[in-house]
Amino acid sequence: MIRIPRMRTGASTGAEVAAEDWLQALRASAGIAVPLGLLVLILCVILGAAKGIQYTLDAISYGSIFALLAMGLALLFGVMGLMNFAYGELIMAGAYTMYFTRSWGWLGMIVITIVVVTILSLLMELLAFRPLRRASPVTLLITSFAVSYALQELAWTDVLGLSHRFNATIGTGPQKGVQPYPWLTHQFSISGVLISKLEIAIWIVTLVILLAMTFLLRRTTLGIQLRASTEDFRMAQLVGVRANWVISAAFGITGLIAGVASLLYIFRNGQVAPDIGQGPLFIAFVGGVIGGLGSLSGAALGGFVLGVVINILNASLPFKLHSYALLFAFVAVIAIVVFQPEGLITVRGGALLRVWRRFRKPVTEGAPA
Repeated sequence: MIRIPRMRTGASTGAEVAAEDWLQALRASAGIAVPLGLLVLILCVILGAAKGIQYTLDAISYGSIFALLAMGLALLFGVMGLMNFAYGELIMAGAYTMYFTRSWGWLGMIVITIVVVTILSLLMELLAFRPLRRASPVTLLITSFAVSYALQELAWTDVLGLSHRFNATIGTGPQKGVQPYPWLTHQFSISGVLISKLEIAIWIVTLVILLAMTFLLRRTTLGIQLRASTEDFRMAQLVGVRANWVISAAFGITGLIAGVASLLYIFRNGQVAPDIGQGPLFIAFVGGVIGGLGSLSGAALGGFVLGVVINILNASLPFKLHSYALLFAFVAVIAIVVFQPEGLITVRGGALLRVWRRFRKPVTEGAPA
């Protein structure tokens, strides 16, 4: 059962609606604030205050990117039951769009990148997944692998001939990269802690997208249709939800998120290659699994936590152990999946829900019938 904000019935009172909103905000805030507080405390004790805060801020910016990617994967999984492993190629398409438009100015590059990635996501749905909409989940999964492989091969072989138009090769030739603009790499020093404008931009953009997704799902007609489709797609069709519109909208939204995430990731990483999206896809997928792909907030939390852990391991492990950072991170993932197979969101939500009910119990018992 998908666990995203529920559709309210007409019988819901204003007090019940306010209580539900407050509880969901509390759950989301606690799910992020408590782990971050413990992380900062542990790192400050081990490494010292300045270094611990520095590692934490770097890890938050890194994990924010994977929170966005995991949320995009979870949205498609909720609407279609599709785990889209071609999602990494949207990152690759965004990376090459950034490379070929890097001389167009920062605004032109950002707009074109988001537009290209969103259109590619819509084309995936129209050409590859719409004809197989009633197919089994295994067939959809194999199709996503096929689309991923095909797009990578297009990049390696340059079938479309983009290299002649832009006077540069695609997947072959010299290694390519995109350097962030100097104003993005400028750093502020606060009591020995360095914060770059790029990190601040990542925090702001991630927060804006999360708030926009919350508003979309809770306050718009499209959001109501998406939530209804994730609960029971066939029933939603019976009550008038248009399948093509909802699924296309889901692919468009995930494409928009992938376009933004590709900008943030490539600005931070710099490297451009046909397989550049495979690493972020894998981390976002595993993070979504440990957070719970049945919940958008859970998937985002899982992707964020895994990204934070990997970044801290890369920064704190001795040089000889750097290549084992993913190994240590995925050992922790295995432990989470073994002891909590439904995801992190279940533990957090269940505990807070019990506290909330205990808090409200005396008031409920004293209320008039």
